[in-house]
Amino acid sequence: MTILEEWDKVSRVEENPGDGGVGMRAGWPRIEVGTPGRLVVCGLVVLLAGRLAHLEAAERPNIILVITDDQRFDALGCMGNPVLKTPHIDGLAARGTLFTHSFCTTSICATSRASFLTGQYAMRHGVRGFRQPLTESQWRDAFPVLLRRAGYRTAMIGKWGLGGPLPRKRYDVFQGFSGQGRYYPKPAGKGPHLTHRLGQQVIDFLETCDDDKPFLLQYYTKAAHCQDGDPWPFQPDHRYDRLFADIDVPKATTATASHFARLPKFLQESEARRRWKIRFADPAMYQKSVKDYYRLVTGVDDVIGRMVSLLKKKELFGNTVIIFTSDNGFYLGEHGLAGKWFMHEESIRLPLVICDPRLPRKGTGHRVSEPALNIDIAPTILELAGLSAPAAVQGRSLVPLLQRRQVAWRTEFFYEHPFRHPRIPMTEGVRGLRWKYVRYTSLDPVVEELYDLETDPREEKNLAKDRQFAGRLAEQRGKWQKWRNRVK
Repeated sequence: MTILEEWDKVSRVEENPGDGGVGMRAGWPRIEVGTPGRLVVCGLVVLLAGRLAHLEAAERPNIILVITDDQRFDALGCMGNPVLKTPHIDGLAARGTLFTHSFCTTSICATSRASFLTGQYAMRHGVRGFRQPLTESQWRDAFPVLLRRAGYRTAMIGKWGLGGPLPRKRYDVFQGFSGQGRYYPKPAGKGPHLTHRLGQQVIDFLETCDDDKPFLLQYYTKAAHCQDGDPWPFQPDHRYDRLFADIDVPKATTATASHFARLPKFLQESEARRRWKIRFADPAMYQKSVKDYYRLVTGVDDVIGRMVSLLKKKELFGNTVIIFTSDNGFYLGEHGLAGKWFMHEESIRLPLVICDPRLPRKGTGHRVSEPALNIDIAPTILELAGLSAPAAVQGRSLVPLLQRRQVAWRTEFFYEHPFRHPRIPMTEGVRGLRWKYVRYTSLDPVVEELYDLETDPREEKNLAKDRQFAGRLAEQRGKWQKWRNRVK
């Protein structure tokens, strides 16, 4: 029986005008205030209210949001990676929806995480660095606060990634950490790996969940982020040391000296090139770094497997929506670069899988090519929970796409990288279905790039200085200006 049917059942109870407002069926004896019979009716009302609350909880789904760190769009088996196997995440995609073109609106940790929480572009939420927290007004409209207010039990486990004091009081359960954290608690790779420790915290939390109250779990991994400042940049669990040992990971087409030579001087001297030198500079270093990066992702995939297995064991899987994504993309040597920040596809494209077992299955998996954004996650979670998105939210709920409904959808979006760094120029631009316009706003004079993604998907030829495309460049520049005004 649905909650609406239960309420309808209550509304059909005939009221006796003299019963003091307590609905009773005709023919029941009149009950005076203060008599034991009155207590019986009150008890029935309380029991019914409890039944309604239980039904409401059962109909609202549990929601798990998994955000990995620096995991690029194709670091998944289901996205066609020829080396990396992610059977548990692939299983969610086979049961749910795989978004093949998902993007972040800014490719850096803290700013993107603020966009996930608020559903807003950085230009609106204003978080531009690692030390900035959300404001009190932003917290009031953040999806975990809204779900908690609506009766969800909320938990946050893993890398928090924003500035200010850790928001322990914003959640029922908070086991997050500030900063980057360390993969190993002791030097030389000794002790339990962070992915395993966080995974166990996830399992421990889920063990306390049942179907009496819906829950929201935010599980934010450190993997596959490198260990900054450590000569061993990517540090997977030693249990995966032999994984990929007998294969060579193919290098990307654009990971060559000739492609690097095409970059403007400011990119050749950027932080992305400095980090390339300590991660991908020679063949042995490249193989070690990429394999360790993939091993870190494998560790997360195993946690997803444990999580799904427990949900099924507790009979919670059928009413639990799992959203798997990352905060931003990552260069694995493409264009001679490492890191993220800039507007190449490797940097801004994300994995995104949403598995809602409540939806009817139509074959194996559902692939969606419409552009999804990190700012879409907050309104999606709110709609799944039966809540309206606040007016300040700029993303769109992905629920219509999950339900395979035909809806008009975005054909472009605004990108911004407002983080200040002496070797990372600030970037803005517009990414459309075919054209990409890039503008390095902190340079004087400003530098522009224009790419035709239909004929040049690897972004090898900048058309901004080609007179043949002067009209197209002006058109895209105009779109950028309109978007810039629109997202404030």
